[in-house]
Amino acid sequence: MPQFRRDALAGVIVGIVALPLSIAFAIASGVTPEKGLITAIVAGFFISAFGGSRVQIGGPTGAFIVIIYGIVQEHGVEGLTIATLIAGVLLVLLGLLRAGALLRYFPHTLIVGFTTGIAVIIFSTQVNDLLGLGIAHVPADLVEKWGAYLQHAAAFDPLTFAIGAGTIAITVLMPRMLPAIPGPLVAIVLATVAVTVFQLPVDTIGSRYGGIPTSLPAPHFAWVDLATFKELLRPALAIALLGGIESLLSAVVADGSIGGRHRSNMELVAQGGANVVSALFGGIPATGAIARTATNIKNGGRTPMAGMVHAAVLLLILLVAGQWAALIPMACLAGILVVVAWNMAEVHSFIAVFRTSRYDMAVLLVTFLLTAFVDLVVAIEIGLVLAAFLFMKRMSDSTRLSELGAADGTAEKLFESELGTVPSHVVIFEINGPLFFGAAQTFAETIRQVGDHHRVLILRMRHVPFIDATGLHRLQDIIRTMERRHVRVLLTDVRPEVQGSIQDAGLPMEGRLCPDIRSAIALAGATK
Repeated sequence: MPQFRRDALAGVIVGIVALPLSIAFAIASGVTPEKGLITAIVAGFFISAFGGSRVQIGGPTGAFIVIIYGIVQEHGVEGLTIATLIAGVLLVLLGLLRAGALLRYFPHTLIVGFTTGIAVIIFSTQVNDLLGLGIAHVPADLVEKWGAYLQHAAAFDPLTFAIGAGTIAITVLMPRMLPAIPGPLVAIVLATVAVTVFQLPVDTIGSRYGGIPTSLPAPHFAWVDLATFKELLRPALAIALLGGIESLLSAVVADGSIGGRHRSNMELVAQGGANVVSALFGGIPATGAIARTATNIKNGGRTPMAGMVHAAVLLLILLVAGQWAALIPMACLAGILVVVAWNMAEVHSFIAVFRTSRYDMAVLLVTFLLTAFVDLVVAIEIGLVLAAFLFMKRMSDSTRLSELGAADGTAEKLFESELGTVPSHVVIFEINGPLFFGAAQTFAETIRQVGDHHRVLILRMRHVPFIDATGLHRLQDIIRTMERRHVRVLLTDVRPEVQGSIQDAGLPMEGRLCPDIRSAIALAGATK
């Protein structure tokens, strides 16, 4: 089969898979169902056409549900449009600034923490529709939400729950029994037919939201004043970071499946452009979707054509069969989202982190709890800061400063070659690890303990990969302090990049740099 036909077939299959997910993500985010379809069509086409991955499938994802819902509750749909627009511009800037590689260094524990927190929230938001409790206004707060569920437990509707539970069973079991057939689509078709034919008294998309438009809206530009921009910058930044990370993770997974290599910066530019276009058409934030991308690859998609066909299929469904989507039961969508939440939860990764260091565990728990109980934006901000501080602590702990050679002047025994006798007036310290602001103070305090009988201090720096401004400042302080005590400071085995930093900082290094420890000891021996 020619590749074009394989791409077209993959695009049709992915479009069918994306249909229920796009509607479900939109409703769970607090917006009308057609916005999910519009996003999958417009942003999905843009990401495939211009992205840095040949097989990436874009559209709305579960990761955005929490932050979109929060923006809509506080700023309305217009505020969401503006935040999506700002996030798109930020992503374009990140791509143009070649920041694609930087997002790869986002801590894994942070990602596991907030994705698991998002999964808990997604599941919690679906309980009302899954059990048929009939709560008109579900509280946004997680604790209050579950309190409301308990208060309305008597309203439990077995028929609604049966539809939701059946959807979960079909969605989970279908890939194992008939992998070629999308489970969510089968569940939606069966549930919709059953509800329509037997006129079952359950909530549907139509009963709650009315009909779904059968055409794309005209582009509309939302003007942003300075005050609104300031209010929405933080959530927009969270959307940009979340979208950038998820799209690049998806691209990396895709690379491993097809043996390709994506262009991370181009991917960010395309993701940004897709979000700008989505905002213009009244859509919601979009990013690369790992599950839909994997479905594309599994069904033979290897070029951007598959993603563009996927968008065209969704557009055709919207134009021709959009009116029938109003018949879909809400319990069916809730069941699909429960499965999405379980797949997002990364339970195995969550447990695995608890077997590692207490630092990783702290970042994971703080990010998870803040996401679930406070706010996703706050969780990302505090999680990043905490991860950075703990990283600096670990780096500081890894930087060792040890005195070499015995006090009686015997030769250094810790290295492979004999260096000869170290004069008694010479003291040698070896620095192991980066000399940065986290370790600079400990370094300075240790060096200041050099005895008064010493006249030469040798700093062996062969294991110092870099030195920052604080480290340079402390080094300069040590040289000045030692000079006042009439102690000469020599640096040996300095790496070229570290030596360049020292010279750029203007530190007085004339007569202080030695190529190796032997020459430093020889020079020190001539100093009395």
